[in-house]
Amino acid sequence: MGARRIARERALQALYKLDLAPGNVADALESAWQSDPDAPAGDAESHQFAHQLVEGTLNAQSALDSLIQEHSQNWRIERMARIDRNILRLAAFELKFRVEIPRRVTLNEAIELAKLYGTDDSSSFINGILDKLAIAVNKP
Repeated sequence: MGARRIARERALQALYKLDLAPGNVADALESAWQSDPDAPAGDAESHQFAHQLVEGTLNAQSALDSLIQEHSQNWRIERMARIDRNILRLAAFELKFRVEIPRRVTLNEAIELAKLYGTDDSSSFINGILDKLAIAVNKP
């Protein structure tokens, strides 16, 4: 498993935790990194990438939620499963603000996170929304 995938997992775990109970980003990330003692600890670059993802997603959350809402038919953001909502926010942040990350990478990583942490329907639900969203933000 690549360092960035692990960083995305930890970022998702932190976002999920912060969605449950607002708190400190550094504490949420530290908890996420320590949550699985058998997983790789991550290097400084992985920790920095995870921190950038969480901070960026939280700072743009209102705009990201609007973008997600716009591309999710018949689903209000607050009614989505918490894990799906946070995977979508994380991926929407990458699509809109991390231009160096290819669209395919972001979509694949989001689907893998959905398979790992979501329900049986999460990956297709997330894929459908992100396909539309990626086109809307002109992500190559």
